[in-house]
Amino acid sequence: QVQLVESGGGLVQAGGSLRLSCAASGRTFSLYAMGWFRQPPGKEREFVAVITSAGDSTLYADSVKGRFTISRDNAKNTMYLQMNSLKPEDTAVYYCARGLGVRPTQRNEYVYWGQGTQVTVSS
Repeated sequence: QVQLVESGGGLVQAGGSLRLSCAASGRTFSLYAMGWFRQPPGKEREFVAVITSAGDSTLYADSVKGRFTISRDNAKNTMYLQMNSLKPEDTAVYYCARGLGVRPTQRNEYVYWGQGTQVTVSS
């Protein structure tokens, strides 16, 4: 059973930065693409970013492109999301997940999910 644990969320002012981490259990972390999703209050969960298993390719939602950076350290079984220039509309619960395929972007392409970490951006 794969366990994913997010950390690093919190309250930040608009324009600030946060770095989220996602720690994975098991020995297969480096074999799978990993992604970040978020669920704003009262809205559906949406794709944020994905990184390939080797970390050599990434893809971002248009809403975060140029502000967020996804990365991973396979030696540490950990994925990261550096979030800069945060906006109030970035407020959401952020989830990490393990995906199927090369760079999955749809929720149904992800099998294992973390419990989420709250990010709140004040104006």
